[in-house]
Amino acid sequence: MKLAADMHTHTVASTHAYSTITENCRAAAELGLRALAITDHYLAMPDSPHEWHFKNLRALPRSIMGVDVIRGAEVNIIDYEGRIDAPESILRELEWVVASYHRYMFPDFKPADPETVTKGYIKLCRNPYVDVIGHPTTDLFPIDYEEAVKAFKEYDKLVEVNESSILNKKGSSKNIVPLLLACKKYGVRVVVDSDAHFWSAVGNAPTSLRILSELDFPEELVVNACWESLRERILAKHPNISL
Repeated sequence: MKLAADMHTHTVASTHAYSTITENCRAAAELGLRALAITDHYLAMPDSPHEWHFKNLRALPRSIMGVDVIRGAEVNIIDYEGRIDAPESILRELEWVVASYHRYMFPDFKPADPETVTKGYIKLCRNPYVDVIGHPTTDLFPIDYEEAVKAFKEYDKLVEVNESSILNKKGSSKNIVPLLLACKKYGVRVVVDSDAHFWSAVGNAPTSLRILSELDFPEELVVNACWESLRERILAKHPNISL
């Protein structure tokens, strides 16, 4: 399986990342990717860009080096009520929204129980602007895979297979397996992303793809394995953009 797009990448606008949009697009072009989503962290993250970064994404060319640029954000889930830190006025303008839990949103953070986190995800699913459930595999935010995945199915949310999280976040390399098995069971579509913070990671997810292969995960459930499938999904919500 090969990826047609990488739908979760960061740039120097998030100051814990180290490459420009142009550098990321050049890397994507060299790999033959059709599209790249720019998803810098929204404002509640300590090193996020200014709000103007997201308001002015329209200044980007639609295509850079032959790679379609999808204007997005990684928004923060700020509590277990499923609330996020981006207002509707911003969300309406974004073409791709990844919503993720990060420990930095919680003062004196301690991991919650799976029931609490799962309820938070279920409430998040009611937000029509959220496209992707970002890296839901870390031990810091444990979930009931069956209940969560059934909600992702009901609300048509993509589940992220996040290469960076699998490699670097505690518990993700083991938790991705039962999560994917639940997605396979219920026919829930996933998106395989690098979560790149440097250009050399863009479009690269060998560990994720190996796990998918070992689980005999259906390629038709991997939305960014086929550009036409992904394009159709984006245009269904944003029919006025040119892809």
